[in-house]
Formats: sequence, structure tokens, C-alpha cells
Amino acid sequence: MLKGRLGIEDPRIPQKSRNGLAYVERARVAVDNGGLVLAFDDREEVLELPYQRLNALLLGPGCTVTHDAVRHCSAHGTCLAFVGVEGTRLYTAPPLFERDSGLARQQARYWASERTRVMVAKRMYAKRFGETPRTNDPDALRGMEAARIKESYRLLADRAGVAWEGRRYDRARPEATDDANAAINHAVTALEACAAIAVQATATLPPLGFLHEDSAKSWVLDLCDLYRTTVTVPVAFACVRGRKPMSLERQVRRAMSDHIRDNRLVDTVIDDIKELLA
Repeated sequence: MLKGRLGIEDPRIPQKSRNGLAYVERARVAVDNGGLVLAFDDREEVLELPYQRLNALLLGPGCTVTHDAVRHCSAHGTCLAFVGVEGTRLYTAPPLFERDSGLARQQARYWASERTRVMVAKRMYAKRFGETPRTNDPDALRGMEAARIKESYRLLADRAGVAWEGRRYDRARPEATDDANAAINHAVTALEACAAIAVQATATLPPLGFLHEDSAKSWVLDLCDLYRTTVTVPVAFACVRGRKPMSLERQVRRAMSDHIRDNRLVDTVIDDIKELLA
């Protein structure tokens, strides 16, 4: 019935040959003359979007999208993800079932065996701390990681000049914590969105974590740990040290947004996923 309409039967560019992600906000995403276009309220020009060369289009605040644009992206294997500013939240990203499943199948194979599960966990440890632990006991590995992180928090607090009495967080009373712990909580929320975007873009499986086990987003939490001492805590402590006349949550969210954009952090997470599951 719709044969040839809008070019949906054209050959698709393989995901591995595409150019990654594009982020837009305050724009209307629509189809015009068979191509995807972005229209902005504050300018007359309309921009054509090379969506066939993108793995995913991240739609930030103020975006609207037409039904035809969604159908068009789906037909060409381009993921649409609805996110917060610069990817500091991930609200939804519908799965694309025709995407290549190679990474997901590799992840499942590694996860299914305790030996390879520990192997990937040790890869993550080595990426974070620069050395590969000798133990093959998952519980011992978690204990080693916790000890290293505890010491890292103390060193980062000293470097930032922030008072630090340890990681404390009461889920029943989140407002009762000190500024340093509250800032870390806000930074973690933003980083989880960044990692979740990368997981969605690579079509890997959120529940199959290698250190975290019980959560439905265990793989996302594993990836967040990779950047705890290089992104999450340094950004959080910098915000505490340089408090501004705004809520701490908003300040941390803005700082994380800047870091994610300026350092192309989503791309980094995608590359790390491919490396860990190589």
C-alpha cells in the first residue's frame, strides 16, 4: 500500500557506519519532501537532518515530533530518544527491533557464565583503577572496589576542599543529607541517563549487569561506576565548593549537562561498551 512512499524501501546504512548521535532542543521534527527537517520557533530557516547517517536523535526539552517523522526514523533504524537537557535524563526510547543484535548477544554470552561474568567485571575494574585484580571471586572484587572508592572519595574531597565524612544517604529522608552527598546523588541521576542513552543506542540489555545484579538497570549502573571518580564526584564536589544562588540540584544538573556536552560523554560510554564486550 505504501510502496516507495518517502523512500522507506531505500537501503539503510549499517549502524557501525553511522556518525553517532545528534541532540536538538526547542525544535519541531517533521518530514518534508521525503527528508527529515528541523523547524525552530525563533528562526525562519529549516534545517535538513541527515538522519540516515545517525544512530540516534536525542530530543531535548521543547521538542515536538510528527507521526510521519517517527515512522520515517523507525523505517531507517534511527532511534529517537526523549531526554533532559544535554542528556541529563532519559524519559523514553522505543526499541528498534531491526537493529543489529551483535553486542546484545555477546553481552548475554558473557553474562551467562560466571567465569566470563567475572572477566568483564575485571575489565571494568582495570579501566577504572589501571590494574587487573587477581581474584576471580565476585564478592571479593566488590569488596576491593568499595575500598578503592572510599579512599578515592576522601582524596577527591581533599583536593576540592570539601568537608567529607563518608558516603551517607537515607532514601526515606533524602533532604536530610549533607550538601556533598546530595550533590553526588544529583550527579548520579544525570549520569545514569547518559549511560542509559548509550545502552539504548547500542541495543545492549539493561538488566544484565556484571557487578550489579538485582536492578532492572544493572548494566546501566555498572557503566555509571566507570565514571564515578572521573565525572560524578568531581563535578558534584566542584558544585559544592562553588555554590551559586540556585538550588543545588539545578546547579549540579547544569554542570553535568555542560560536562556531558563538552566531553561527548555519551560517545565515550558507547565506545567503552564496545570495548568491554569485545
